[in-house]
Amino acid sequence: MYNEVMTNFLKLFSPHSVLAAWEGVAEGDVATIGGAEDLYRNILQAIMGIAGLVFFAMLIVGGFKYLTSGGDPKKVASASATLTTSVIGVVGVIISWFILKFITDFTGINVTQFNISGN
Repeated sequence: MYNEVMTNFLKLFSPHSVLAAWEGVAEGDVATIGGAEDLYRNILQAIMGIAGLVFFAMLIVGGFKYLTSGGDPKKVASASATLTTSVIGVVGVIISWFILKFITDFTGINVTQFNISGN
């Protein structure tokens, strides 16, 4: 059981062949500028996954700090600040996504897609 859990955990943080593949480039071919689009998409997917993990970890740490504060006002304030910061971070990410969607709806230009080649 422990080995299976560790294997799955390590797979989460190791590069996958799917993430490394660029669409439209066969193995052994020369990469084109269109590969930058795939690279950009893969980086954004990784960043979103890492942001989710950081948010979850901050919630766990803040909750643990709050539970172990023992009523000490300084420790409670520190735990509260950690929880508040994590929630503000998630709300900021969600609001930025809605702003991008608003810009897309208002201008008709899809700003959430990175496209160099004009396809």
